[in-house]
Amino acid sequence: MWRQFLRSLSPGVITPRPWSASNYPSGGAFFSTRVTMSLEEAKRCAAYKAVDEYVKDKTVVGVGSGSTVVYAVHRIAERVKSEGLKLVCVPTSFQARQLIIEHGLTLGDLECNPRLDCAIDGADEVDAKMVLIKGGGGCLLQEKIVASCADRLVVIADYTKDSVKLGQQYRKGIPIEVAPMAYVPIKNKVETRFGGTLKLRMAVAKAGPVVTDNGNFILDWSFPDDKEHDWDAVNREIMMLPGVVDTGLFVGMATKAYFGQKDGTVTERSA
Repeated sequence: MWRQFLRSLSPGVITPRPWSASNYPSGGAFFSTRVTMSLEEAKRCAAYKAVDEYVKDKTVVGVGSGSTVVYAVHRIAERVKSEGLKLVCVPTSFQARQLIIEHGLTLGDLECNPRLDCAIDGADEVDAKMVLIKGGGGCLLQEKIVASCADRLVVIADYTKDSVKLGQQYRKGIPIEVAPMAYVPIKNKVETRFGGTLKLRMAVAKAGPVVTDNGNFILDWSFPDDKEHDWDAVNREIMMLPGVVDTGLFVGMATKAYFGQKDGTVTERSA
């Protein structure tokens, strides 16, 4: 399934520059191009660079969830085949587990591999302080557990996920995974304490709410973006509410972030 997805991607658009004397000086080249990469190509560039720099032989790697991670797993499989790398891959979701199996990689778990050398995962948004919003795909709890077991959390994303502050580009809010019986009290308490609005995430292909891999509900918190937030303090306070399983705020966890750009380059940010 994922290989078909990769093959279906359209290539970058190559746009010839209009002819002019300044564009084609005497003795120079007669043709030049400007390459505009698709969003998927930007994701691929970030994923490949992260895998090439952080995945080493005889290590345990956490495999995140989401569309950008598809490219990371594809690159890991390429390197395993070409370089003979010996790896164990620990998934963060059902999707990640299927990717590992489909690419013929060695599947592991935290019971046998409680310490990981690195985890490679995507993000919905990354701010200037390397605080992340994750959980747009509903896998935030297992993603955070795996990340907490890794020596290094490496984030891969395209340029649309790179922000100065949270909420600048990602407008769907911060996911909060909750026990089903507690979603209304938690909604009321967070709105009263911090402002904004919380909405129960609804499923697309089934009636009723989204149910996570862990059997929980997700509240998406559209927080007030007109003031500065101490995200570490906010996260800690929300986590103290009975019924909250975890939040999509990843504070002080990421080691490095790679952002694929429109022109095919990759920018980096370190903690």
